[in-house]
Amino acid sequence: MSAEFELCPGRKIGGSNPCFIIAENHQGDIEIAKKIIRMAKDCGADCHHLEFSHQQYRELQQYANDIGIFFTASGMDEMAVEFLHEINVPFFKVASADTNNIPYLDKTAKKGRPMVISSGMQSMETMHCVYQTVKKHNPNFTFLQCTSAYPLPIEHVNLSLIPEFQKEFPDIPIGYSGHETGIHVSVAAVALGAKVLERHVTLDKTWKGSDHAASLEPAELAELVRAIRTAEMAMGSPIKQMLPCEASCHSKLGKSVVARKPLQKGEILTLDMLTVKVAEPHGVRPENIFKLVGKKIKVDLEKDATITDKTDQTCKISRVSKYRYLTRK
Repeated sequence: MSAEFELCPGRKIGGSNPCFIIAENHQGDIEIAKKIIRMAKDCGADCHHLEFSHQQYRELQQYANDIGIFFTASGMDEMAVEFLHEINVPFFKVASADTNNIPYLDKTAKKGRPMVISSGMQSMETMHCVYQTVKKHNPNFTFLQCTSAYPLPIEHVNLSLIPEFQKEFPDIPIGYSGHETGIHVSVAAVALGAKVLERHVTLDKTWKGSDHAASLEPAELAELVRAIRTAEMAMGSPIKQMLPCEASCHSKLGKSVVARKPLQKGEILTLDMLTVKVAEPHGVRPENIFKLVGKKIKVDLEKDATITDKTDQTCKISRVSKYRYLTRK
């Protein structure tokens, strides 16, 4: 399991923590940006990522703080990073176009803030170089699988790179930055283990610019958040065992080992004396039938009597269902 760290105050990523959802927007109008920030908050996103002037950043950051959503931005050069560090953003977002700018990454990593690094237009060899550059200064960063196309054709999403990233960099969380249309691929990314999800958002896909066509409108973002939380709940436990919720089904359909024919006290069991059927009471589980071979029974058993581990007690006659009928609507 990947390491976990605090990406924003009180919000960890990695490990068993829920996926951190970033709503990104490039809209240059500050009033529209505020509406989008409010939309992102109302839809359940964790953070909003924007691109504006310094004064606008401060105004929007205060607005985001007031309504209770985290706020950050991509620093496109070293001066921008200095400004973002000054206004105390929770983490630095490194855009795909800057991911192979090693001097920039080196200086950004030295600031000590968590980093979210997109991988669009890069090779795995480059990402290893990025990892080594950042890791020597800062352990708290994540890589996002990303393909830089707007909108992104489904055949180029390459979700299979998420587990590849996890194998190549097992000590950091891996996420996904999606530019495809719709929400299904992003939900699949989370099911594959993405711990951070970034999607572009808009109030209207018909606005000018290819970015808007690849963005999510409010209803889609809200549905995406709900779908991700449902998928996370459905991931459940990696331990395979019979669960309490299966008890009712097992009581009706669970099978046991029973006597294939009448058996007398003292007989040594052989496999041809035994069979598996739905029986009451439940007895030895079918997977343990071979363990009974060679054992001596201590009581007389009628045909279809349940075989139990309590061989010193008389087994009740079982009511056996020989057939299960399946109907299809």
